[in-house]
Parts: sequence; C-alpha cells; structure tokens
Amino acid sequence: MIGVGTFGRNHARVYHQLAQEGIPVRLVGVVDPDTARADAVAREFDCRSFSSIMQLTTTHSEVQAASVAVPTVHHLNVARQLMDAGVDVLIEKPLATSLAEADELIRVAQRLARIAQAGHLERFNPAVRATLPLITRPMFFEVHRLSVFTPRSLDVDVVLDLMIHDLDIVLSFVNSPVKEIRAVGLPILSGKVDIANVRLEFDSGCVANFTASRVSTERVRKLRFFQPKQYVSLDYGRQDVLVFSVGQGDASGTPSVNPQIQVAKPPTTGEEPLHAELKSFLESVQGRSRPTVTLEDGRRALAVALDIVASISEHGRKIDLERLHA
Repeated sequence: MIGVGTFGRNHARVYHQLAQEGIPVRLVGVVDPDTARADAVAREFDCRSFSSIMQLTTTHSEVQAASVAVPTVHHLNVARQLMDAGVDVLIEKPLATSLAEADELIRVAQRLARIAQAGHLERFNPAVRATLPLITRPMFFEVHRLSVFTPRSLDVDVVLDLMIHDLDIVLSFVNSPVKEIRAVGLPILSGKVDIANVRLEFDSGCVANFTASRVSTERVRKLRFFQPKQYVSLDYGRQDVLVFSVGQGDASGTPSVNPQIQVAKPPTTGEEPLHAELKSFLESVQGRSRPTVTLEDGRRALAVALDIVASISEHGRKIDLERLHA
C-alpha cells in the first residue's frame, strides 16, 4: 500500500480483511514518507512500514501488486517506479494531473505488460452493478454528489475530487462521445472550486446534469436517468435501485398509484465498494486478465473532467470571478 492517508489506510484495512477471509493475498507493507503514520498503520494491520518504494522493493522482492493512494501529482512517478520493479498497480482517481501523464502511464503498463487498474470505486457499488443490465438507451441524467467539507483532497477541485466518480459512471452507461460542455463552479472554503454544476450533451443526444459540492450540510450520492419507457433511480449510499417502467405489463413489478407504471427494485448484494474493487484487482493480477476499470477508462473520465475545469475557468473569467471572490 503506497500512501496511507485517510483513503490509503482504508486500502490497507481491506487488504488485511481480504487475507483474513481466505483470499490468497498477504499485505506485506505500507509506504509513506510520514514514518510515524506508516508505523501506526503497519501496527494496526500487522505488516511492515517503509519510507520509500525503493526500500519496499529491495527488502521484499516478492511484492506483486500495490495500490497507489498518494497525491495525484505523484501518481505517474510512483506507479512508474512500481511497474519498473515488476509490480502491478491500482491507481486511485483521478488517474493523473494531465492527459500527457495518463498517456505515459498507459504506455508504461503496455510496455512492461503490467496489470494496471484505475481506482474508480463506484463501478463496484452494488447499485451500479445492478443497474448495468437495465441500460437500454439513456437520454437524460440528473446526478447529485454532495458532501460536507473536510480538509482532505484540497489539492484538486471538486470536479476531480468528487464529480469524476459520476463522470466515469455516466460515460460507461452512455458510451458516446461528449459533444458539448457547459459548466459553472465557485470556490467557497478553499482556493479551489468547491461547488460545481455541469451540463454535458453527448453525440447520441443524451444530456446529463451533474451537481457536485464538498461544502454541503448533508451527504447525498444519487444518480437518476430516463430512457424509453423507464425511469431509473440509483442511490450510491443505500446501494439500491428503483425502476419505474411504463406500460410494460410486468407482473413482477409492484403497481404504483398510476396503474400504468410498474415499480421494481432489482436485487443487490450489499458489499463495501472498496472490498469489491480490491478483490477484482487481485483477481486480475492473479489471472493476468483485463481489469474491470482500465487506465483507458480512467483517462476518458479525466479528459472530460479537465474539459469541465477549463469550462469553469472560462465562465469565471466571463463574470470576473476573481474580483467577486476577493
């Protein structure tokens, strides 16, 4: 485990848990330049602590896989060191700070034949997995991801911190190039954009509205979309899905107040998304198989996120945001 801040510690916890469940994996150690933090996490999860990747790989040459949860600006350097040392990697989102860095990560992984997975956690949410078989032709999305303010991840704005989760999900659901972006965002409690609203239009004609905030008084993580004769509502937090179908005469559905509408709740199996994500990563490593979320997927979400950031900056210049925020 490389980087054991708040989220890196969670990775270490789940790797330790997977080993206890009988999954063929052993948490060898954690790496963090903050040696006191690394030592504390190592004690908690019964492994060794290291201050550098070189120290880890020279001490434990049997290391085969690693999660990378360092600040985004270090993703390329850290992941490249690991892959050069023969280690497969899971790289937390956002994949990189630029498309050039993302492309270099893809080139390195291909050249060295390494398994490399992008850490888009919500792909493994049971509600998302239950929604995938329902997709026909999504035409309109309404997505909200709101959280209370915390001092973590302030090296990136809310688009790359929170909204990128939903961008990845919608891009995978729609599977069509983005045609137009309109976006507005504001810094509230940090030097970066803390709240943003975005409208995407796809070549397919689908439109998606996203709202992301890290200065909310409540936590909301919902995605809703409409497709021909259906409305689907997904709650990431509750890990459930509701499907409203019009005029399909499905006896398995529950009639709503309107008898023409059938309401169904597809079955989901509750599981911590991080648990499912790391288990999937390990299966790819052990089977030398294509990851569920590839680096190319991570690059695609990053490309749209960066275009959104640029659109927000352009809108800010139009309204002279710096003067208004001063």
